[in-house]
Amino acid sequence: MIKIGILGMSTGNAHPYSWSAIINGQFDAAEISRVGYPAVAAYLQANQDTLGLPNACVTCVWTQEQEVSKSIAKTTGIKNIVQTAEEMIGQVDAVILSRDDPENHVAMAKSFIDANIPIFIDKPLAADQADLDYFSQENAKGKLIMSCSSMRYSVEARNTKIEFPALGKLELITATGKKDWIKYGVHLLEGVFMLLDDAKPITVKHIGESGKDIVHITFEGGLQVIVNLFMEISGTFQISIFGQQGWRLIEIKNSYAMFRDNIIEFVRSVEQGKSRLDFFKTENIIRTLIAAKESLQQGGKTIRLYH
Repeated sequence: MIKIGILGMSTGNAHPYSWSAIINGQFDAAEISRVGYPAVAAYLQANQDTLGLPNACVTCVWTQEQEVSKSIAKTTGIKNIVQTAEEMIGQVDAVILSRDDPENHVAMAKSFIDANIPIFIDKPLAADQADLDYFSQENAKGKLIMSCSSMRYSVEARNTKIEFPALGKLELITATGKKDWIKYGVHLLEGVFMLLDDAKPITVKHIGESGKDIVHITFEGGLQVIVNLFMEISGTFQISIFGQQGWRLIEIKNSYAMFRDNIIEFVRSVEQGKSRLDFFKTENIIRTLIAAKESLQQGGKTIRLYH
């Protein structure tokens, strides 16, 4: 049985609740709704029969607020609430850093990486090059560091990928979603990169504005991708794929399935002693994410990732 620690809680991110419930196989729908996540309670209730992983258990939790830790523990059956994050070292086999504020990821992950404890870091891994370089260097030392958006495991996207041969040569992909570029643009990038078997991005150009992010990416071979993130629109995450012989629209709605598959892949990675998601794939996505931010800051300058 792999003992997992849940580390951290950030505003608006319900992953400490939902992921702990998926692993431990229990949840309190009323409490999850009370703290502001009724949609999470709903999808956990709809999938009760598939909750719980036979070979893993969340045994420890730490957040920056004791009351939040108590709520997560009570809701999902976590036995140990630690007073500091570092108390988990020696008590767990792996940790999930379930905060989506990348500026804090290095500081919160470092003690576990130094202790050679496998870690999954919630998306996005980093939002600047210095932090990305740190994780790249630690990965190169053989540390088990896994990070991605669960969009990589989207059922809807993977089902559509099967149909690619009928589309002919791909010419254009557009992807659209709501909210900010750093925390939510990474979802769409992850989905697009997975669909393209993690093709190499060559150039990135931000052609929108803050809050209305429009990012143009050119991939090796000439494929054009446009990613749109708007704060004030409605709708699901959508990816449209246009080939010379056909096209498909993907609406990504099944959060539960992709979260569960993501967690399973991390547990399998811990069992095998090596991340099943090659770090270079995450690195390419984060480099693209950062390049778009830099392009916007530089007035829409084209950023070349590879020469």
